[in-house]
Amino acid sequence: MCAFADLDPNQHVNNAVYATYFETGRVTLMKDRSYGLMPAGLAWIMVRIDIHFRAELRWPGTIEMGLGVAKFGRTSVTFDQVVFSEGRCVASAQAVTVLIDEDTRKPTALTEQIVRNFQPWLRRGVKSQCRSARPAVPASPPRDRRGRRSP
Repeated sequence: MCAFADLDPNQHVNNAVYATYFETGRVTLMKDRSYGLMPAGLAWIMVRIDIHFRAELRWPGTIEMGLGVAKFGRTSVTFDQVVFSEGRCVASAQAVTVLIDEDTRKPTALTEQIVRNFQPWLRRGVKSQCRSARPAVPASPPRDRRGRRSP
């Protein structure tokens, strides 16, 4: 639920609050030990978040959040996340988290077990009402009709 304290002078939820909403979604998933996403001695850190604000969210109101795993890197997991209110997508984000060793604070490779444990949240090409702010990075730069790189 959005709280009165979340409002800015324009009487809608402040843009910084959305980062907290998205963080809550990721942390709720990853810190639940029953899912096996955070083995002992390892931790997740945020390295990037891109948020697309789609509509105003006003108080009082309730929100629903969703997330899916968009991509795995060697040491990272990229999430697509959404916030809905009254059936409307009000914000979407793409967030990248990196797995680190708690002692050295250095990135560490994802294990096969961690990747396997993330499978229930893996996006499988389902069309969403609310897409992430940025598409996946293309395999090669865009080209014009003559095969030249586009600016």
